[in-house]
Amino acid sequence: MLAACVLFGGSALAVAQVRFGIGVAVPGVSIGINIPAYPELAPVPGYPVYYASRLDANLFFYDGLYWALVGDDWYYSTWYDGPWYLAQPELVPDFVLRVPILYYRRPPPYFMHWNRAAAPRWGEHWGRGWEQRRRGWDTWNRRAVPPRAPLPGYQRQYPHGRYPGPQQQRNLENRYYRYQPGAPGLWRRNPPPPPGRPSFERRPEAPPQSHGRTPGAMQPRGNPKAPVRQEERKPPQSRGEADRGRRPHDRPPG
Repeated sequence: MLAACVLFGGSALAVAQVRFGIGVAVPGVSIGINIPAYPELAPVPGYPVYYASRLDANLFFYDGLYWALVGDDWYYSTWYDGPWYLAQPELVPDFVLRVPILYYRRPPPYFMHWNRAAAPRWGEHWGRGWEQRRRGWDTWNRRAVPPRAPLPGYQRQYPHGRYPGPQQQRNLENRYYRYQPGAPGLWRRNPPPPPGRPSFERRPEAPPQSHGRTPGAMQPRGNPKAPVRQEERKPPQSRGEADRGRRPHDRPPG
């Protein structure tokens, strides 16, 4: 910490520099990276991913979200400097994991002995359990790579002096960035969406069950013995029919 203060404390930050520190961000978490302005994002050749080519940080943009690797943890955000939200290793998108080490501007020490032209060996690092749950993450058709999501260029207008809070961020997203994430695979099936962003796969809510009787079949008030007309009766639903419109529960991957 003392060395970091000596190194960064007295120098002014340029647009392409990053300052590392420790603090608490609300909401979300502080990951120790402060980016003073919208970064320069360059495409990773052959991948639907951008990387921050002039930052001393592992910052990527994929499918409408920023992704940052700090130490052993991945974080995501809809804005270039947070707030950041921790993503479990099982939920990091495949294409983010596939980016070669060459495009990590601040690779962690455990990358040291791996091939820089290939993706990090996440299965070796996170263990056999993760590798079994994410089987096939490093295999794909390189001739059918999805297109890159549009960059949120409107964020250039908001450097740190004008950086919006979480609520204003959501308002600006709804106004200027209509892209909806569409990546197939684990991230699409089971995302942890940031507060205020809709889930990537919305399903209509099931209509309320009638319990086998329509409103017209109710007995008239004041005459409890009045017969119910046969044509207004509705046969009771089977258990399978009653469950048909319900929203399925999310299941863990694998």
